[in-house]
Amino acid sequence: MTEKNGKMQVLQSFADAGRGIISVFRTERNFRIHLILLLVAIVLGFWLSLSAVEWIALLLCSAGVLIGEVFNTALEYLADAVHPEMDPGIGRAKDASAGAVLIAALAAAIVGAILFLPKLWDLLIK
Repeated sequence: MTEKNGKMQVLQSFADAGRGIISVFRTERNFRIHLILLLVAIVLGFWLSLSAVEWIALLLCSAGVLIGEVFNTALEYLADAVHPEMDPGIGRAKDASAGAVLIAALAAAIVGAILFLPKLWDLLIK
């Protein structure tokens, strides 16, 4: 493989990944909701002057939720393509995948509360 082909393959990989993210964004309401909540958290983070460690916690939790949504969607797309009819096993797999996203979202909400509530409380009582 020549260097040019290697660079083209890397660029194609990024283009494929971008297309996948756009597809999830267009088709999955919950993904869009999570992105909006992330934007709110980022604005709050700047406003409340989060520390570097707090930013890391916020971004890791947010990434976990978004990654979970993408994997959940990928599993749903694949399951529907392989077995379009209703199937109890496929349904359980989809439910489990959605449950994983719920766990990530709840953990992120708890981390968000730990990060933001004390700072917001301090602003309210000053």
